[in-house]
Formats: sequence, C-alpha cells, structure tokens
Amino acid sequence: MEAVVERENLKKALAQVKRNKGAAGIDGMTVDALPTYLKEHWLTIRAQLLDSSYQPQPVRRVEIPKASGGLRPLGIPTVLDRFIQQAVMQVLQAGWDGTFSEMNFGFRPGRSAHQAVERAQAYIASGHAVVVDIDLAKFFERVNHDILMGLIATRVADKRLLKLIRGFLNAGVLEGGLVSPTEEGTPQGGPLSPLLSNLMLDVLDKELEKRGHRFVRYADDCNIYVRSQKAGERVMAGIEKFLAKRLKLKVNKAKSAVAKPSVRKFLGFGLTSRKEPRRRIAPQALARFKAKVRELTRRTGGRSLAQVVKELSTYLVGWRGYFGFCQTPSVLRALDQWTRRRLRAIAWKQWKYGHARFAELRRRGVGRDLAAQTAGSPHGPWRLANSPALTIALPNSFLVSLGLASVAHQATA
Repeated sequence: MEAVVERENLKKALAQVKRNKGAAGIDGMTVDALPTYLKEHWLTIRAQLLDSSYQPQPVRRVEIPKASGGLRPLGIPTVLDRFIQQAVMQVLQAGWDGTFSEMNFGFRPGRSAHQAVERAQAYIASGHAVVVDIDLAKFFERVNHDILMGLIATRVADKRLLKLIRGFLNAGVLEGGLVSPTEEGTPQGGPLSPLLSNLMLDVLDKELEKRGHRFVRYADDCNIYVRSQKAGERVMAGIEKFLAKRLKLKVNKAKSAVAKPSVRKFLGFGLTSRKEPRRRIAPQALARFKAKVRELTRRTGGRSLAQVVKELSTYLVGWRGYFGFCQTPSVLRALDQWTRRRLRAIAWKQWKYGHARFAELRRRGVGRDLAAQTAGSPHGPWRLANSPALTIALPNSFLVSLGLASVAHQATA
C-alpha cells in the first residue's frame, strides 16, 4: 500500500485518469474537478488507505451498444475510485506482467491486438489450420470473487491491499436509484478490471501451455490452433470442463466453435486458410464501417460538405489505424470509392434544383450538354453520384482538399 500511495505513482495515475477522460460516477464529480478535490482531501484519503478504512463507492451502471449487437453493461466508478484503482493497477502490473503467458496479448504494455492476429496467422501457416474459438459467456459479469481473491492472495501479502481490492469488487451497482450488491464479476469500466481478468485467465493460459497447445488470447477471446477437426472437438470438450471446474466459467456455446479460421473472426479480422494465410477484414467489421459512414454522411442535417468531411475523416483515420493492418488493399480502395460516392451524393442533394445543379456543374468544368443531361436526370442522388458529371465536378483532388482521409492510405480514382 505504501507503494500505491507513493508520490510518483500517484502523479502517473492522475495523468492517466485525465488522459482517459470518461464520465462521472454516482457522485457527479468530473475528471477536471479531481485535482482540486485531491489537493483538499488527499491527506485524509491517504490515511484511510493506509489504515484500511477507505470505502469504495458503488459504480454507476450504464449500458453501451456492443459491436456485435446487444448491450454491454459498464460499471463506471467515481473518478476518485478510478484514480485509486489506477494507482493500485500500476503497482500490481509492474510485478505481475512478467509472469503472464507469452500468448496473452490483451491489456498489457507493449502488446497489441495486431500482434495476436499475427501470431494466429503464424500458427495457421505452420499447418494448424483448424481453430478452437472459445468465447466465454459474460466473462466480466461472471468472475467468481472468491477464486479471484484466492489468486490475488498468492501474489499480494499486504492485507490492506487485499481488503481494498475486495472492496472494489463488492462495491455494488447503482441502478434506478437503488444500490444492489455485486457478488460476482469485475466492473468493466474500472482501470483495475483488465489486470484482474488477466490474472484470472492466466490460469487458463498456464493450463493450455501445460497441455502443449498453440493458442492466442486477447482479453476473453481465446483461439487454440490444431491440425484437425477431431482434435479440435476433443480440445473444446476438455477446455470447457477445465473452465467450469477450476474457474467456474462457462463457454458460450452459441458463439464458440471448432472450424476453419476462414469462417471465424478474431479481433475484427478473418484469416484465409491457405498455405500463406492472409489477414482480411471480417464481414461484421465491414458492415459496421458502412453503417457508421452512412450515419456520418446522412443527406439531411444541414451541414456543409466541409463539416461532413471533417467529422468523417476523424473516424476514417482511427479506423484505418486498426484495420489498415489487413492484407487486402483492394477492399480498402473499394471502401474509399464508396465513401467518396456518399459525399458526391450529399453535394448533389444540397444543390437541390435543376437550375442550381446545372449552374454548379458548369462552374466546376462540366460541358454544357453533359451538365444539362445530368441536371435534368430523373435518377436519385446515389445513382448520379457515380455519373461522369459528378466525378468531373467533384474530383478526388477536390475532396482531398476538403481534408478527406483515405482508408487505403492514398486516394485513388
């Protein structure tokens, strides 16, 4: 606990909580208000942490949409509790991280989802072309507190720290004005939760290593690579039994499978089952991209084309940062073309009437006949967005000049 409340550790924790921003907890205190609050009350809080009397507040329950559909419950601790959790996490992670499996790529410094996907690719290339894709049913909500605290106690001797962590786990949830106790689960939304989930699932990692399996894990996504369907089914049954008995965790049958990697997705990517497997963007991720771009390029809302491009580009740059890791450049080029067509359709809708459309096309270098033919066309904006007239009037270079980002790195026709 002395290491947790050490000045340098706290400075680092505060900086991280500020960087993460995030919503207020049940007390309404914002991240911006935290430094002033700490200046006034830190000595009292520090004393409470050191004498074991600190009481974490209940978390505020919110539900956010899951990428795959449905809602994911998030527990938002107060900013003060987030700050203390961050300080605890930094101390524990420094000691624990080096003991975790090489195949665990989630929530760890210097490790990433991209590295996990590359490792999976290497297994497939080495002839392990069947994947045992394990999805844990509601993992973060189902973690057994007693098992988790037992695992922490083998690594942490300080009773004050153990009591504080138990306090965070049991803090309860405020929902609809009532606080209900939490008897299992780690609140997704707190800085400590990812580290505790890694500790819990390290038991699975060590078992897979002991059994000599080739596997990759990222958070609660675990893929094991084997040579045949039969071996895969045997492994799935064995691991299911192990998880239920040792960790009291259930495998989600509907989302788990033994299959060719090409028909499964891993961290947003699909992997082709050839001698040299390639990373492609999973169909679900492409569908989500298109849904988001459609939302950002709605043809109503009274925003100028430049405003739409600015908002859209923020999303495109972030998306490319992750999915640009695919090995299918033609898919990225097609997405760029589709995005530009959406923007041309916006412009066409904004020009509204035939005479205004004709004038805009002429002003932008389109010949009289083509401009008249296009302006008088009965077709809708989407169809005409692909017409020669609009490609001349709003060339790629014009959209780039508005600041349009490309997911294929460079804009192409």
